[in-house]
Amino acid sequence: MNRLRELRSVLNLTVLVAGLGYFVDLFDITLFGVVRVASLKDLGFTDPSEIFQKGLFIYNAQMAGMMVGGLFWGLLGDKRGRLSVMFGSILLYSAANLLNPFVWDVNSYAACRFLGGLGLAGELGAAITLVAESLPKEKRGLGTTVVATLGMLGIVVAALVAQHLHWKLAYVTGGVLGLLLLFARFKVSESALFTQKAGPSKGNPLLLITGGRFTRYLGCILVGVPIYFTTGILFVFAPELTAGLHVQGTVTAGNAILFGSVGLTLGDLSSGLLSQWLQSRKRAVGFSLIAWFGLVLVYGLVPGLTPTLIYALTFLIGLSVGYWAVLITMAAEQFGTNIRATVATSVPNFVRGSAVLAATAFGQLKGTLGVAHAALAVGAVCFVLALVALSRLAETFHRDLDYVESVSTANADADARSTGSGA
Repeated sequence: MNRLRELRSVLNLTVLVAGLGYFVDLFDITLFGVVRVASLKDLGFTDPSEIFQKGLFIYNAQMAGMMVGGLFWGLLGDKRGRLSVMFGSILLYSAANLLNPFVWDVNSYAACRFLGGLGLAGELGAAITLVAESLPKEKRGLGTTVVATLGMLGIVVAALVAQHLHWKLAYVTGGVLGLLLLFARFKVSESALFTQKAGPSKGNPLLLITGGRFTRYLGCILVGVPIYFTTGILFVFAPELTAGLHVQGTVTAGNAILFGSVGLTLGDLSSGLLSQWLQSRKRAVGFSLIAWFGLVLVYGLVPGLTPTLIYALTFLIGLSVGYWAVLITMAAEQFGTNIRATVATSVPNFVRGSAVLAATAFGQLKGTLGVAHAALAVGAVCFVLALVALSRLAETFHRDLDYVESVSTANADADARSTGSGA
């Protein structure tokens, strides 16, 4: 009951609008995974291996757009404000979705998804930064949990709706939702910390690679890699994976994304609450990582699985890897106000972009190792990198965010002390 009362206390307009923005963000990101096969068949591709290769190319184009957009929107958010990103990004990805029904070949499809990814890159980081800077430190974890949980519902809705709409109408729906959300943004105020504290060095990208900050930055990215290995490989390519595992029966990408995203939604909520209960971001993520890898081993090594068991495992894997809100909150807390939006916006997009490397490695290895062993090999590398990176990050649950990064300081704790805030 106490946790429910605390949750109600953070449900202000900023949190709700940020959450709805992330809902539309994830709705649009998920669309391609759901309509991949139908849309490519409509463009004239019928061979399953060709659909896989063309789909991988288009998916990688979307992820590349997100990586480029992560830095662009992040730097803009630190220079011009969090709200400028929330307006600009939504206009771009809504336009890209509305153009998507008019594609005529794989290259035009990939171009649309690149632009969509470029626009989608700005949504989450700006939202999380704004919420984290608007709430007291005791409640910001709950606020970002609400944002991420609402956002994950966007995956669920996309997985449900897009399976029953023509793929072109599904993209139009995403574009219209984005434009509708734009009007709600006009009632949200800019972060007071940004306007009062950012200072002359705001949005300076050199701060990320000096004073020992790059190690922290890279660590935040690596901790999130298993999330997009899961969504980018285990969910999107579930039909190919389960065929290679000789599962008796048909497993569809739409259903895998649906069950997995329900798990992700509940996982975001549960990991956020677990973090509040433990008063630790690191321990909550650590528990999630260990549970996730155990379930991935079951998925890839246990013989005789049926589609029903695959969907159940997909749900549990999503539940275990749903630490997205805790990860982005932790990334935002690792850095000062003058570079925080850059980090909070680029980290999730480089995490998403890591799916390009994971999917490419999977595609290369599956010919020699087989589908199951290739997925397990890539998953094991993601797990080890994430666990090592997590061990090297500082605990930030109690950190005051009222500080800035300076060129001369080597870590966030020193920056915080230099402003008299303490970490």
